[in-house]
Amino acid sequence: MHKAATRTGLAAACALWLTVLALVFAPPAAAAPSPGDGAPLLLGNDVSWPQCNRALPKGAAFGIVGVNNGLANTTNPCLKEQLAWAATTAGLTGQPQVALYVNTANPGTAGSWWPTNDKYPAGTAVHNPYGPCTAGDVGAACSYMYGYAKAYDDANIRGVRDPAGYLWWLDVETGNSWSVTDKTANRAVLEGMTEFFHSIEAGVGIYSTGYQWGQIVGTVSSTSNLYTLPSWLAGARTATGAKAMCSNAPLTAGGKVTLTQVVSRGFDYDYSCI
Repeated sequence: MHKAATRTGLAAACALWLTVLALVFAPPAAAAPSPGDGAPLLLGNDVSWPQCNRALPKGAAFGIVGVNNGLANTTNPCLKEQLAWAATTAGLTGQPQVALYVNTANPGTAGSWWPTNDKYPAGTAVHNPYGPCTAGDVGAACSYMYGYAKAYDDANIRGVRDPAGYLWWLDVETGNSWSVTDKTANRAVLEGMTEFFHSIEAGVGIYSTGYQWGQIVGTVSSTSNLYTLPSWLAGARTATGAKAMCSNAPLTAGGKVTLTQVVSRGFDYDYSCI
């Protein structure tokens, strides 16, 4: 037993030293991923509520900040601080130095709020291309108004100064609530958001993967205001892979891939295709 205990003690000591060495020589958590071919890439970062109270990446080429707290009707509690961080980025690519992204969803009447008419804010009429939104309707008409209203809130009540001065990315992911039977209604939400942002002369883009976009929205016709929006594609495994994804198909046939994303060491890194 004594020898066994000694071996156990030595093993524990060795394990401790290996842990210490790993911590000493590990790269910093916010270090940009290497492309692996010796050629440095200029990478930006996107951050939001999951990065609250964390040291943010240094040396980013540009910054994209999430406005919401994970759901379309919430506010990122660290928005002010993260916008200040983004303003310190280098701005060395074709991307804006600072851009924003917002969560999107189509919760229907199961959500905390759902429109019952074509006015938002109260008393202000909105042109609805899908016809009148009426109480209890979960189709395209009220979905359009829901999207328009969420975009209005993002621009006006979240704490964003000069909302017209930003490019707004619409974050479209299966993790949020969507209709599983009505892709037209899902698309209408995004069209309503796009219409509001365009009404204040702000730029709009779409963030997703090809698979998630297909599950939620599907094919977009040339008559939709989503048709020519730029695409930000997620899913790359390496920095080099993110660069290669610039040649992938955009989310809409009339759009163009202008940004791609790779996750590394707990942070999202973004490669500009322009």
